[in-house]
Amino acid sequence: MNVLDVRRDGGTATIVINRPPANAVDPAMIEEFLALLPELAKDVTVRCLVIRGTGRFFVAGADIAVMRDLSTANHVKMRRWIDVQRLLELAPKPVIAAMNGHALGGGAELSLACDLRILAASATIGFPEMNLGLFPGAGGSQRLPRLLGPHRAKRLMIDGARLTATEALDLGLVDVVADDEDFDRVVAKHAESLAAKPTGTIGLLKQIVDAGYGLPIEEALEMERQAVMELIHTDDAAEGLQAFLDKREPRFTGR
Repeated sequence: MNVLDVRRDGGTATIVINRPPANAVDPAMIEEFLALLPELAKDVTVRCLVIRGTGRFFVAGADIAVMRDLSTANHVKMRRWIDVQRLLELAPKPVIAAMNGHALGGGAELSLACDLRILAASATIGFPEMNLGLFPGAGGSQRLPRLLGPHRAKRLMIDGARLTATEALDLGLVDVVADDEDFDRVVAKHAESLAAKPTGTIGLLKQIVDAGYGLPIEEALEMERQAVMELIHTDDAAEGLQAFLDKREPRFTGR
């Protein structure tokens, strides 16, 4: 039985995770994501991708009943969760983590691979793996330090605490906190705004920022130069410049 449902609204495609009671990750969910995301990534009619959960949870993390099998084979399957995140990171369009409920462990890790993190005001987010004798080993130990800095990230992962929405916002772990009753409207507003932008340009920007981060500046600037040479031949670059001269709003196509 599928646990992922894709809903379309204009240029936005929303993947809804529905695996009660807590949307916990298991190998079947991972394989569904891996089958679904490449098609959505290359679909030019999808200009913004949203990931959200159902009920009280965004994603509660890995299914503990599955994780209890400590065999290497089982954990190789579960580690494919990082492949899901990488597809989101590399998607040539903006991706929103719409955290309608608690985002814990693997759910928090999933959000780190997205371009915009929106958290419901009543929800919590955190990395509680340490309380199970584990650490965030599906991308969290590497992405969280890149976001918050090594010391702060280590403190969060060692403490294993769940942060309130306000605490997460103050820390920079999430970008937007939305009142529960207004959550859907806030997500839709941000998705619509991102879908109207030159999404191909956003995709290229994501690519060069990620690839250039940590490189020597000369190499990073050369990568930027190549991207600019590619960018100036796009329809959206021509449209954006012409719209400015015409004093009108640009009509971007993502191409």
